[in-house]
Amino acid sequence: MDLRISPSRVRGTARAPPSKSYTHRAVLAAGYADGALVTNPLFSADTKATARAVEAYGGSAERRDGDWEITGFDGAPETPADIIDCANSGTTMRLTTATGGLVDGLTVLTGDGSLRSRPQGPLLDALDQLCVRADSTRENGQAPLVVGGGTSGGDVSIRGDVSSQYITGLLMAGAVTEDGVAIDLTTELKSAPYVDITLDVLDAFGVEATVVGGDDSEIRASGADGFEIEGGQSYAPDGGSYDVPGDFSSMSYLLAAGAIAGDDELTVEGAYPSAQGDSKIVSILESMGAAIEWDRTAGAIAVGRSSLEGIEVEVADTPDLLPTIAALGAAAEGTTRITDCAHVRLKETDRVAAMATELERMGVETEEYEDELVVHGGGLTGATVRGHEDHRIIMSLAVAALVADGETTIEGAEDVDVSFPNFFDVFAALGVECTEA
Repeated sequence: MDLRISPSRVRGTARAPPSKSYTHRAVLAAGYADGALVTNPLFSADTKATARAVEAYGGSAERRDGDWEITGFDGAPETPADIIDCANSGTTMRLTTATGGLVDGLTVLTGDGSLRSRPQGPLLDALDQLCVRADSTRENGQAPLVVGGGTSGGDVSIRGDVSSQYITGLLMAGAVTEDGVAIDLTTELKSAPYVDITLDVLDAFGVEATVVGGDDSEIRASGADGFEIEGGQSYAPDGGSYDVPGDFSSMSYLLAAGAIAGDDELTVEGAYPSAQGDSKIVSILESMGAAIEWDRTAGAIAVGRSSLEGIEVEVADTPDLLPTIAALGAAAEGTTRITDCAHVRLKETDRVAAMATELERMGVETEEYEDELVVHGGGLTGATVRGHEDHRIIMSLAVAALVADGETTIEGAEDVDVSFPNFFDVFAALGVECTEA
């Protein structure tokens, strides 16, 4: 689907969708348990892939009045009867590849073309250290993957600067091994807040994990040397249910829209504090000069149109915010410099290159380096841009289109289904003129 967006002002109230990151982890944690009710989950293409993986390992997942009722495999996943298709979900593949290492037989995991190009080698090597068979069928560290044979746990050394999802997968699986898993990081950990999300969900399901080292009182995993999780633990949330918080990654597009195209105030609900690093979007907008106020108790953020100024911001721990910040930088005065972003090239697409290319199509001057994206603000013009089959690229370009001179057509806009299925319906309700091209 190609979508045409006209320059628009936004106003009113919107509610962010539930967190994709929390939903993935909660659904899989319920799978490791005897079962659980996951309330207020995100039903999206990615999270459905994780639910299918739980079913493949012997559980079940049924929607019930907007919730997900999961029957788990109680720490003992079965050998899947068929391959596990993770579609476009890197989170699903990495978290459930570790699950596959627990089965007696073999598990085969694959995905679409984009997912089959993403790096899985460090995770395969870590599983190999745990005496799991862990192979890339093409011997290039990419899917399709074959894992299995079972493990009692043990010690692993792994890079922390490629994907924090490797750590999450090992921790979640390690809790149900006999001996547990001790993880030694051989590099600095990137995206540490996402490991904090994992620790948060593990804690809610009664599973204990320890951070070794660490240098930040707010982000537990920041600066960590490693992690330890004891074996023989059971997953069981209090009261048999787990409630998913709102998603700050998705919220960032709504807040950015209000900051550059607000007509009076735009209010985003469901913004309660959690371990999500992407809540940093609030302080980023403040630094750029946005009129923004967060009532943490009420879970509401109000933002109004402001004259924004370019800033320098690093995204080591918040990679998913790079497209949003780039769009904000294009609409701001001056230069926005996004640093520490090499790992953002390893997402659904190379998001550094994709944002540079598409903003250039919209008349914005950019500079692209291996670990940095520079955006020179001003001069946004309507154009035909590509979504790169990446939900975050699409939504960020939609934000930039609000203040472009002329209409913007986004090719492949349907891929927002990965994390924010009704994004364009929400945009339209806020006053954005968007129609199928």
